[in-house]
Amino acid sequence: MKTLKSLIMGVALLGVCIVAKANNNPSQELTKDHAIATYVNAMTHGKLDGLNNVLDESVEFSMLRGNTVLSFSRKEMLDYFQNNKNVEQPCTTSTSIVENHANVEVVKVDMKFNGFVRSNFVTIADTGEGWKITKVYSVFS
Repeated sequence: MKTLKSLIMGVALLGVCIVAKANNNPSQELTKDHAIATYVNAMTHGKLDGLNNVLDESVEFSMLRGNTVLSFSRKEMLDYFQNNKNVEQPCTTSTSIVENHANVEVVKVDMKFNGFVRSNFVTIADTGEGWKITKVYSVFS
């Protein structure tokens, strides 16, 4: 009888732990800082952990090359990142907040290479599912 009680209590405890874990809200992990850090890690170090989660489904990527604006879809950028997985860029990276509102923030991510700077203006928004990247606009100087 004592063994049966212990077994029932163990199963009950396991059930409580499973239910508690199921209620964990993943959007709590998707903060502004997490979204930017994940983007910077992907761009400069080729580390893709969590990148898929911080990119909104409707994210837009644009790049100004001379007088031409190139646009890329979410899938095209994920393919680019995958092709550059674990590639360390020879640059120093810095971030600064350009605009900050309750539900939207624009962060400038400067990647300083030898001879030029790639500035990425990253828009992140509180999507209701956490903070996600909704637009990236890159310029070179």
